[in-house]
Amino acid sequence: MNLIIRVLLTAVAVVILAKLLPGAAVEGFGSAIIVAIVLGLLNAIVKPILVILTLPITIVTLGLFLLVINACIILLADKFIDGFGVSGFWTALLFSLLLSLMQSILYSLLKDDKK
Repeated sequence: MNLIIRVLLTAVAVVILAKLLPGAAVEGFGSAIIVAIVLGLLNAIVKPILVILTLPITIVTLGLFLLVINACIILLADKFIDGFGVSGFWTALLFSLLLSLMQSILYSLLKDDKK
């Protein structure tokens, strides 16, 4: 049940960010749910592989290269989903930063409600 709520909260965040960022677009809430699921799968499968492959660069940049990896995950989701789009790397980078921030806020609100 918690997974479903997290997916729905991520979908809400995707819709909000698509409205706020000029270079991001999502067709509707159904597409946003698909984006949330695909992002979850990409973060679970592809991201660990990219982190391991780029570990030396990540160490040299003191972890800042992880932001590039997150932007690449957003760009991959853009390629996989027809109803979702970002205009370029910098938009994907900003989208990933803001999505992480919004998820953190929404998930903390979810935890506070359970107490």
